[in-house]
Amino acid sequence: MSQLRTVQVLGGGAGSSAHVSSLAAGLVARGVQVTVCAPAGSCREHGLPATGARFVAVPRRSDPAAVAALRTACTGADIVHAHGLHAAVRAGIALAGRGIPLVVTWHTRADADGARGRLLRLLERRAARAAAVVLGTSWELVDRARRRGARDARLAPAAIPASRFPDAPDDGKARAELGAVGRPLLVSVAQHGHETLLDAARGWRALDPVPLLAVAGEGPRAGALRRRIAAEGLPVVLAGGPEDIGGLLAAADIAVLSGRGEAGPLLAQEALRLGIPLVAARADGLPELVGEAAELVPYGDAEALSGAVVRLLGDPARREQLAGSGRERAAGWPTEDDTIAHVLSVYDELAQPLTAARG
Repeated sequence: MSQLRTVQVLGGGAGSSAHVSSLAAGLVARGVQVTVCAPAGSCREHGLPATGARFVAVPRRSDPAAVAALRTACTGADIVHAHGLHAAVRAGIALAGRGIPLVVTWHTRADADGARGRLLRLLERRAARAAAVVLGTSWELVDRARRRGARDARLAPAAIPASRFPDAPDDGKARAELGAVGRPLLVSVAQHGHETLLDAARGWRALDPVPLLAVAGEGPRAGALRRRIAAEGLPVVLAGGPEDIGGLLAAADIAVLSGRGEAGPLLAQEALRLGIPLVAARADGLPELVGEAAELVPYGDAEALSGAVVRLLGDPARREQLAGSGRERAAGWPTEDDTIAHVLSVYDELAQPLTAARG
């Protein structure tokens, strides 16, 4: 069979970006031709030059010009693989009537109330029905895709690149730079629902010493975070982008997740692999991901989140137990090679009818 030609459409989320970087490198190494379509500026940010894939800058928007650019980039492809809801909708529009199979990976679910919630459900239906196969990173997402009308929805846990994990323990430099010497360091990522995280941080001010919370990957929520941190004098610092999570976690005493978003499962995976105790809200398939290897609290419950962190800080034995359970849990997750082999098997399955038709 001639060389398989794939196009990866990326919206820019932290979890999907790490997955696409890993997937692109693995596919190229296996002789697959890979083009990555993503917003301008994300090429180097996500390490795409090192993968050997071709990069095409395509705006994140769904206006006619952006869709036309994506349609051109997909010309001649055997398979198009979109990562995330909005990327899937754009790809579905661009591929309409062209007969090119669309694979969609859902890394997380989008939730909102009112009119925005109705719009998101509509987009999910469009994405699910446009796809030949929907791959969900948790059974929760697989079931959601089926409810939205997916013809074929399958579980496909996405391993994150091993290169994101530090090879050696933190030497204290990160803690010193953050101002966390002699005090506990908590690490989180900015997500939808970060208000709960900051509500919890108010309770930690009563501890002695006061823990410092470092939040990475703040993105478009940085302004709101900074304003509230300053107004309330919270023991919180904003500490860089998603690419900094691995280094921060290597220095952390506890990882904390309060909300929803692609960066949450990414941080959870890294925390468990590194043996960092995790406190997290029950969201984004995290119970399925971490099992009993983390302290889970109800989503949106700042008091429960704060209390779980306080208990862990005062219980070294429980922290040690969670560290061991986390490493054990992570050892059973699919590897990058497993993930790439599974995706490639889906591509081959979809490409066979096309090959027969051309022959």
